Amino acid sequence: MKKILMIATGGTIASAEGGDGLTPAMTGEELAASVPGIKDKCDLTVLQLMNIDSTNMRPYLWGLMRDAITEHYNDYDGFVILHGTDTMAYTAAALSYLIQNSAKPIVLTGSQKPMGNPYTDAKINIYQSILYALDDNSCDVSIVFNGKVVAGTRARKQRTRSFDAFESMNFPLLAVIHDDRIVRHYIAPTTAQANMVSYQRLNDRVFVLKLTPEVKADIFELLRGHYDAIILETFGIGGIPEYDDSFEKAIFGWVDSGKTLAVTTQVPEEGCDLEVYQVGKKYSEHPSILQAADMTTEALVAKLMWILGQTNNPKEIHRLFYQTINHDRQEEL
Repeated sequence: MKKILMIATGGTIASAEGGDGLTPAMTGEELAASVPGIKDKCDLTVLQLMNIDSTNMRPYLWGLMRDAITEHYNDYDGFVILHGTDTMAYTAAALSYLIQNSAKPIVLTGSQKPMGNPYTDAKINIYQSILYALDDNSCDVSIVFNGKVVAGTRARKQRTRSFDAFESMNFPLLAVIHDDRIVRHYIAPTTAQANMVSYQRLNDRVFVLKLTPEVKADIFELLRGHYDAIILETFGIGGIPEYDDSFEKAIFGWVDSGKTLAVTTQVPEEGCDLEVYQVGKKYSEHPSILQAADMTTEALVAKLMWILGQTNNPKEIHRLFYQTINHDRQEEL
């Protein structure tokens, strides 16, 4: 019988009404005991790592999850992390960079309604996450939610109330789960021959700047003392205002001073391409302006934190950024 380590971190799945709104209250052991049949499927161990609302998730807590997995990596066949939905996509992306080439599955799940709610989705999500973690063809970091399996770098929470909370952005679902049957839509190359590698350092000085009409370019200067990288969410496929030269000066000044800039789009689907319109093309030719293509903002945040935790060398930053990790960006043709 395969061994699974379930890591509980809190979230809606563990929450109960406390008078001031829902707050995490149930333990991981209580959650596991609420799901019929899972202990018949595997040898299950539960680790209560924290019990927080995922709004309070932070990079150093990602490190605690990494440590729990790497310390027990040789003792278990797979890992299931119970997590709040609000920041689950960020955590899944972060773990995709902190733990790479994992032949063993690292599965995140949660629920839209607490375990104690009579109409909860918690039981089926935990059950299907265990099934996926037990499957011989599962590997790397993923999210299992409402019967969907999403690569850890491609998830986005699209709905705040529906059970169908997550979508796979610009990339196929890895699989769907019908009852006890896993139907794989995307056959990922096995990582069983690769050596798992983990990373210790993250640089959390990464800021997401969403362009809005008439936002002032001098915000770059205001951010300079606090952040090492900006992810710029442009209009459409890559539009940056040019009603004057303020953005051009601010953006080129930022990267020429040694700071990191990645350009993406605030449109959820189909990605960014700076070369299409005049209002973006001048930025596509600068080697220090990184182009996100079809990556999610959640993955961009985690990837830049990981990259800048390893190096501040511009050439190495460029190399690591364009390296595809856990399906985070389409391979260059």
